[in-house]
Amino acid sequence: MKALTWQGKRKIEYSQVPDPRIEEPGDIIIKVTSSAICGSDLHLYELMGPYMHPGDILGHEPMGIVEETGPAVVRVKVGDRVVIPFNIACGHCWMCERGLQSQCETTQVRSQQKGAALFGYSELYGSVPGGQAEYLRVPHADYGAVVVGHELADHRYLFLSDILPTAWQGIEYAAVPEGGTLAVFGLGPVGQLAARIGVHRGYRVIGVDPVAERRAMAGRHGIEALDFDKDTAARLQEETMRGPDAVLDAVGMEAHGSPGAKLMQQATGILPDAVAQKALENLSMDRTAVLHAAIASVRRGGTISLSGVYSGAATPMPMLEMFDKQIQLRQGQCNVRRWTETLLPLTEDPTDPLGLDDLVTHTAPLSQGPELYAKFQKKEDGCIKVVLNP
Repeated sequence: MKALTWQGKRKIEYSQVPDPRIEEPGDIIIKVTSSAICGSDLHLYELMGPYMHPGDILGHEPMGIVEETGPAVVRVKVGDRVVIPFNIACGHCWMCERGLQSQCETTQVRSQQKGAALFGYSELYGSVPGGQAEYLRVPHADYGAVVVGHELADHRYLFLSDILPTAWQGIEYAAVPEGGTLAVFGLGPVGQLAARIGVHRGYRVIGVDPVAERRAMAGRHGIEALDFDKDTAARLQEETMRGPDAVLDAVGMEAHGSPGAKLMQQATGILPDAVAQKALENLSMDRTAVLHAAIASVRRGGTISLSGVYSGAATPMPMLEMFDKQIQLRQGQCNVRRWTETLLPLTEDPTDPLGLDDLVTHTAPLSQGPELYAKFQKKEDGCIKVVLNP
């Protein structure tokens, strides 16, 4: 089959790779019909190369049609249309039973001291082949695969794989009071959906992003939008009297405005993998301009919710400011299956309350994936969300 494979920093290839096969009784094989490029994929493209291997199949936002099932699979059947969550969870361990599927004890990558295995996401999370491919093997499919209808277009369901539940969990963690104000830093795909969920729940939502096209998209959904600059925190506090009740950081480790950390990140690209891994694991490698702006912006006693991914083990935090302001901080990998039953009716609602029909900016064959990775990374041509069709 054909797939998008990692070959080096900023080097993605459309490659011929072996077809997947049933390896465990609980596996299924799906023919992928759509697979999105996620902002987290750009971390592999740009920064996380020391944990990648040439030929690794990328992608963790797929959906498709079931082609084959293992002998232990009873709920999912050949011909079903399914969305595949990015984290691989068993559904019956202590963590899964408590809604912490991203910490699944059956698939935890203990060799790296990490949580549940992820599709297409480096040796840190199990080196599991991803879904930017023509076919995908799905472990623990009776629990993980989300069966959906055949009536609606793929994009109305595809985002259940990652970005929609990630945005929903981010809002849950933000704990915005009824009628309160939420600021969303970063209006990429997760930020767009988080902001729309906030509007759907009746909050005043202010989005912050330096890219004009992203601000314009947010504005179409009732979201106030500001540019990001050194005065952002002051402007947010002025707009809201005390500061927003909650701030959701949907940017993470590669934020603009952190030149020193950017140089550190770039340096890992020229170091041997073992040395670069040690640097990522022991030094401050995150660009923290957005995180620090969120801490400065939120009102006293407010909440910061981190949906953006941070990777530095020694990232400095302004602990005195956080303590003095009595800031609550919640974060973590999304527990996708915890939220899918809640979100499925919203994706199928004919009124499209979350504006899912207005998120995809680029649709292309899988073969054009390498060019679209570059376009998405550079934020060119108004590129906000890419969907690839094998």
